[in-house]
Order: sequence, then C-alpha cells, then structure tokens
Amino acid sequence: MDTYTLRELTADDFPAVVDLLGRAFLIEYDSGAIAEKDASLFGSSRNLGAFDGGRLVGNLRVLPREVSVPGRGLVPFDGISMVVVASDHRRRGLLNRLMRETLTEAGTPLAGLWASEAQIYGRFGFGTASEATEFEVPAGAAFRPEIAPDVSSVRELPRDEAMAAVRETYARFAERTPGVLGREGAHWDAHYFEAGKPGVNPRRFAVHPDGYATFRTTVNWGDRGPDGLLELHELVALTPDAYAGLWRYALDVDLVGTVTALGATDELLPLLLANPRAAVRKTHHALHVRLTRVPEALALRTYAADADVVVELADEFCPWNAGRWRLGISGGEATVAATTDPADLSTSSTELGAAFLGGTRLAALAAAGRVQEHTPGAVTVLSRAFQGDRDPFCGEVF
Repeated sequence: MDTYTLRELTADDFPAVVDLLGRAFLIEYDSGAIAEKDASLFGSSRNLGAFDGGRLVGNLRVLPREVSVPGRGLVPFDGISMVVVASDHRRRGLLNRLMRETLTEAGTPLAGLWASEAQIYGRFGFGTASEATEFEVPAGAAFRPEIAPDVSSVRELPRDEAMAAVRETYARFAERTPGVLGREGAHWDAHYFEAGKPGVNPRRFAVHPDGYATFRTTVNWGDRGPDGLLELHELVALTPDAYAGLWRYALDVDLVGTVTALGATDELLPLLLANPRAAVRKTHHALHVRLTRVPEALALRTYAADADVVVELADEFCPWNAGRWRLGISGGEATVAATTDPADLSTSSTELGAAFLGGTRLAALAAAGRVQEHTPGAVTVLSRAFQGDRDPFCGEVF
C-alpha cells in the first residue's frame, strides 16, 4: 500500500530540504553554504515534497522564470529544479507522482529543466532543446590577422561597480537569444553566489561598453613556469567587437595557461582563432523543454517559414495535449486548433519540446525514427519552419 504523501513545503521544511539535496547531489561544501544560496529561491518558488511518514524523501521545485523564444524574446516559463528522491526510496513511483502533480498544476504553457541524467526525463515529455559546448583553449591563442579587437575598452571592475552594466547588458542579450533565461532578483544572487571555499579565488568582472565577462582564476605552476586556469563563468556580448574583445582579454590574462568556457554549439570563438583546433570542444545536453499546453506554447514563438500541417501528438503525462492538431503558420505567426483531419505526421511531446527553440531539427528526429511522416514533405516543411538563425543556448544551470 502506498503510504507516501505529497504536499507543498513551508519554511519549516527547509532544513530537511537542504539535507536531502546535499545527499542526493553529493554536494561537498557545508550545509550552511547550501542553505545561504538556496533560501531566497526556496521562498520565491513552489516546492513540492514527498513524505514517508514525517520524513522528506522526495523534492521538486518550480521556479517562476522567463525564457527567450525565437522572435518573441522572453516569455513565462516554469523552471523545474532540485528534483530528487532519497536513495533508499528509489523505484517506488515517487518521481512519477511528483512530476505528474507538477505538470498538471503547471502555471505556464512551457516548462524546462537541466537533467542530471538525461535518460530520465524523456518519458515525462521533456526534449533536449539546446546543447552546450565546453571549450578548452590555450592562453594566448592567436586570432586571425584581420581580427584585432580594441581590448583597451575592457575594464575590470569590482562586483558592486560592475553589476549595473552587467544587468542592463544581460537583459538586452536575453531578449534576443533563444534559450537564455530572464534573470531577476534572487536569481542574480544565486547565479553569482560565492560559497567561500578555501583556496577558491573570488569571481572577477570584466566590462566592455557592449558586453561583459565573469571569470575565476586558479593559480598553478608547472615545470615550464606559470600554468594557471581561467574559468569563464559567463561571457555576454551584444556586438562582434565586444565578443572578440572580451575573449581576447580572457586569453591574455597573465600567469594563465588554459582558459575554459561554456558556450553555444555554434559559438563564434573557433571562427576568430587562427587555429580553430586550438579550441578543444566537448558538447553535452543543456536545457530540456516541455510543452505543458501545446496550443498556447506553439503560439508563443515566431517561425521561419509558412506551413499547414496536421500533427498527431502522443502525450501520456499531459493527456489534454494528445490528439490531432492543425498547425497553421503564416507570416511567422502560428495558429493551433484541434482537428479530425488525417495526420501529416505523428510524434510525441518529447520531440515537440526538443524542436521548440529551433535547435533540434524535426527532420533529424524523423531520420532517427522519432517522428513518423504520413504525407510526403510534411516533415521538411515543419522542420524548416521551426529553425532559427542561431542555435539556442542556455548557460545557466538552475
């Protein structure tokens, strides 16, 4: 018999949440630091807990956020986070119950998450909507001869002095970059949280009139001399000159041997380098997107081509989405209506979520057998409509 109960968590439950998260995510620093970072987010989010008697054994958080979508900028978005089940309560259906309750009560047509284990969330209708690329570049790596940014316009500032420019630049960047999250209030504090771990240098801020970079350095000395590490935490640029200038600054910091960064799959850095292979790359999944209310969600963004396609959609966890939908696109705008007409293609909510931001091609999903075409050419038409000018990117883990 199922004796587990689900309920909204309160401030009194917060110590138990901190303990559960620390154990589940193998967090090494002390619970006091976890609590300091997490407290403000806990208070501004919906937190659902699963209890075995009086013990908290499962947790799921919904953060009210915004995400940038093609052609529209920022739209409301449920950021699902801190999804954990205690290790001695796995495979008892708790995650299913937490997720079903959350998706049923979703406050927006869109939800998303970063998956610690990517194979878990497809069954809940989340598709991989963006990927991220880890870069490792040797310090001092040369640019192409014709690329000579004015690095004198980059200034390092103390955090307090930099934040006004950082916030303004980020807001403009988020509006025009699909996949980027809007950032307000407590999310700024959480994003730039400093745990105060021994031996970890504080974050530094380099500001350009049209961009900024935040980074952290770690000292190291090798047999040949200085071999420090510079970890770029965030590089945001509104112009090509700002982008090149901030990268040039990061690559030329004294005593550094290697620079690492997280960027988009179509990041421009390799195109700047005299030797593109100098930027060693490793790509992995980033933001997973879920359309909780399909007609509303599809109307949130604009599209690159006209289309008139009937989609047969399977959706176990949000059954109100299941059925046939006619997606009509004209002049970039979409209308979505239920229909009994024959389907031009069939797929599931997972694939639709993957394609939503324009990063995962429906045509590729069809080639992998995850979209079934019933009318010749329907997949090509809809795949072109969903595509954006640039790959979506979400560099903020939440």
